[in-house]
Amino acid sequence: MAVVAERAFTSRSTLQRVEAGDTGVSVGIYASVLHALGLLDGLGGIADIGNDRVGQALATAELPRRVHLKRAGPARDG
Repeated sequence: MAVVAERAFTSRSTLQRVEAGDTGVSVGIYASVLHALGLLDGLGGIADIGNDRVGQALATAELPRRVHLKRAGPARDG
C-alpha cells in the first residue's frame, strides 16, 4: 500500500479513501492510483458513449421523428 501511495503521489490515508470509494477524493487522485497500478488505459472507456446504452437510448428518444428544412428563397444579387 505504501508503494502504491508513493507512486500515485498521495498519502496512504487518501489511498484508503480511494479503496473505500470515497466520492470526496478527486478524479485526479483516482487517475494517479490507476496509473500507479497500470490500469489507467481503462479510464478512457468510462466516458465512451459507446459503452453507455442508457445514455444512447435517452439521446435517441430526444431526437425529432422528422426534420423540416426551410427552403432557401431565390438568390438575389446586391
